[in-house]
Amino acid sequence: MKYDIVIGLEVHLQLNTKTKIFCGCSTTFGNSPNSQTCPVCLGFPGVLPVFNKGVLDLSLRSALALGCTVSKFIKFDRKNYFYPDLPKNFQISQYDLPLAKDGLLEIDVEDGSRKRIRIRRVHMEEDAGKLVHEKEASLVDFNRCGTPLLEIVSEPDINSPEEAYRYLTALKEILRYLEVSDCNMEEGSLRCDANISLKPKGSEELGTKAEVKNVNSFKAVRGALSYEVQRQEELLSNSERVVQETRLWDPDKEVTVSMRSKEEAHDYRYFPEPDLVPFVITDKTIQEVRSALPELPQAKRARFIKEIGLSEYDAGVITSEKEMADYFEGCIKLYDKPKVVANWLMGDFTAALKEKGLESISQCEMDPADFIGMLKMIDDGSISGKMAKSILAEAIQEGKAPKDLVSAKGLTQISDKPQLEDLVGKAMEENGEVVEEYRRGKKGAIAYLVGQVMQKTKGKANPKLVNEILRKKLEG
Repeated sequence: MKYDIVIGLEVHLQLNTKTKIFCGCSTTFGNSPNSQTCPVCLGFPGVLPVFNKGVLDLSLRSALALGCTVSKFIKFDRKNYFYPDLPKNFQISQYDLPLAKDGLLEIDVEDGSRKRIRIRRVHMEEDAGKLVHEKEASLVDFNRCGTPLLEIVSEPDINSPEEAYRYLTALKEILRYLEVSDCNMEEGSLRCDANISLKPKGSEELGTKAEVKNVNSFKAVRGALSYEVQRQEELLSNSERVVQETRLWDPDKEVTVSMRSKEEAHDYRYFPEPDLVPFVITDKTIQEVRSALPELPQAKRARFIKEIGLSEYDAGVITSEKEMADYFEGCIKLYDKPKVVANWLMGDFTAALKEKGLESISQCEMDPADFIGMLKMIDDGSISGKMAKSILAEAIQEGKAPKDLVSAKGLTQISDKPQLEDLVGKAMEENGEVVEEYRRGKKGAIAYLVGQVMQKTKGKANPKLVNEILRKKLEG
């Protein structure tokens, strides 16, 4: 490729507060349209906004976790524009004095190395409403007006669609660990605008950029950017001009389409919000928030590898979701076999969660003690590993403890040696020809005899012990 790819991302994050940023209206998703509004978020004349301190607390957590420098003096500004879902005709945001700037986020890149993506700024603002387009009309729902947002703007340090995907994934991991947002893209809790341009290889001058707005999944961001690389490269290779514009992603056709031209930067006529005083953030406040930050995914991953002995892959999967990492740690406090726990969680446990339609392990009713109880039943021979897989799936489906299912169904594995020796003897007597085949060198014949014992016990015999007893009798 003759061109360098230059990408910058703007992430809009809905913060996890119960009420809006400047009023007491609920932020609950999915309620009936226009049921969560008041004169403040609807912009009635004469009303005054009151800043929600919870918004500042969550915003500070995010900024500090991203390595940003927090501003000691901040203010809010009015961003003026007209749109039907913006009842005040302006949005309260931050312009020249954002909450924080100059952060860093490290990502893994394709060659296995680490790359630092600089974060230009982090600022707070209120959300607009939502337009719902129908065949004969466009409707507006103001419930989202005034919902607190945190905008996280990267520098144009991202150089491929895959890097953009990895940046967003790493950012989401951190934000979920901080518990500042549920990051649910389907409900609009996390939205992304991507700016992309191409420039001749080695050139210092940036090319003309296109902006792809409101893409609703990380895979869609990657797909939209990949299409834009192809589209812009084709234009430039044919000596055509890339137009500065805003484009939308069509997931069905897998193309971006023009939404509006953006030949010149829009003049939002920012000016300080007169109804909100500037704020001073003290060093003491910053230190208190910093000291309360949780262990973040990168640090947890490194600890799982160094101290617990997980492989890099296993540690990456286990720590990709905070809920999974917390569950894992709860398990290994009760059971000192971390690799065994990790294998079960990444395999059969995750498969059973998906089968029930659960998105997170936190939605599962089985606590670590019940799960570890099942693993210990495997160790002491009460159940086989094959039984455990079936029991686990059923326990998650029905919300029951594995030990209760084993007891109720009478599934306890037979490990009584004299009883199994008697059953093995009977199986050998009934299948003399198979015994002779084994003794003539056909060692695979033992599998048939094991199957006969399992059949007699309805699958409850300890297969390992049955094998041991059979070999001893057959070779004795």
